[in-house]
Amino acid sequence: MSAQEWFNLFVRGAHVLAAILWIGDSFLFMWLDSKLTRPAQPREGDVVGELWMAHSGGFYELVKRRSLSTLPKELFFFKWESYSTWITGMLLLASAYWFGNRSMLVDGAASVSQPVAVGISVGLLALGTAVYHALCHTPLIRSVAAFGAVGLVAVTGLAAALTDVFAPRAVWLQIGAMLGTIMTSNVFFVIVDAQRHMVAATAAGTPVDTAYGTRAKQRSTHNHYLTFPVLLAMLSNHYPGLYASPVAPLVLALVFLVAVGVKYAMSHREQTPGWVAAGTVAALLAVIVATRPTGAAAAVSLADVPTVPFATAEAIVQTRCVSCHADHPTNPGFSAPPQGVALETPDAMRAHAERILQWAVT
Repeated sequence: MSAQEWFNLFVRGAHVLAAILWIGDSFLFMWLDSKLTRPAQPREGDVVGELWMAHSGGFYELVKRRSLSTLPKELFFFKWESYSTWITGMLLLASAYWFGNRSMLVDGAASVSQPVAVGISVGLLALGTAVYHALCHTPLIRSVAAFGAVGLVAVTGLAAALTDVFAPRAVWLQIGAMLGTIMTSNVFFVIVDAQRHMVAATAAGTPVDTAYGTRAKQRSTHNHYLTFPVLLAMLSNHYPGLYASPVAPLVLALVFLVAVGVKYAMSHREQTPGWVAAGTVAALLAVIVATRPTGAAAAVSLADVPTVPFATAEAIVQTRCVSCHADHPTNPGFSAPPQGVALETPDAMRAHAERILQWAVT
C-alpha cells in the first residue's frame, strides 16, 4: 500500500477506536446516573446516590458524591477519548474532502472553487459551535426537547442551503463534523472545566459550586443524544440512497429523529412514553418512503427510450468514471479506486451494474 493508504488506515482505525471509547463512556455515565438510588444506609459526605452491579465474578459498589472533603490519591478523568476522536476525525475530513479531489466536496453544478468551499466548511465548524454555545445561554437550555427541536430545524435548514454548494454526501459529512465539533467543545469548555473546578475547590478546602456540575450535566446530556445522529451522518457516506435523495435535508431530519428516539428508548426503556415510540417508528417509515428505490418509476419513464448499446455505456464509463475507478487511478485525488470498485473492463461494469445504477443513475 502507498503512504497515503497507510495514513488513511491508521487514522481511520484510530478514529473508530476513539469514537467507540467516547460513546461507550457517554452511555455508561448516562446509564449510571439514571440507575442511582438513595443510599440503603447512612453515608458520609454529599452523597447523591448509589448503585450496585455484578460483573466478571465480582460485585461493584458505586457511590456518587457532589463534593469531597479530600482528594483521593488517584482520580480518573474522561476527556482524551473525545479529543482524540475529534482530532482524527478532522484529519480524515481534511485528507478526503478539504485536500482531496474537488468532486468529493464541491457539487458538480456549483461554480465555487475548492479553496472557497474549504473555507465555508471550516467556517461552519466554528460558526455552528459558536451559535450552539450562544443558545446554551438562553432559556432554551432549560428544556432538552425544546433545545433539540430548535437545533433540528437549524441543522435541516443548513443542510438545505449547503446542497447548492457541497456534493450531496459532503453535506451530511459536514453536518456530522459540525455536531461532533460541538460535542468536543462541550467536553473541553464545559465538562472538563467543571471537573477542574471541583478538584481545585476540594484541594483548597472550599465549597464546590454545584452550578458548574449542573451545566456540565446539561452539556453531557446534549452530547449523549447527539451520538447516534453523528454516527449516522458519518456512516451515510456508504448509503447514497440517503444523501442523494431529492429531499435529502428532510431525510436527514427524519434520520436524526429516529436516532434520538432510539437513544431515548435505550436510556429510558420501559419508561419510554408511547408517543416517543410511535414518533420514532413514524419517522423511520417516512425515511423508508422518501428513499424508496425508483427502479419501477424509472422503468415506466424510460419505456419509450431506445435501448442503449453496451459500447455507448462503456464509453461513458471510460470517459467519466475510470479516471477514479481504476486499479491505478489517474485522478491525483485517489491512490486507490473509491469503495474498492474498478470499472476498467466490461466484466467489471456488468458485475457492478446494480451499484452503478444506484450511485450514478437513480
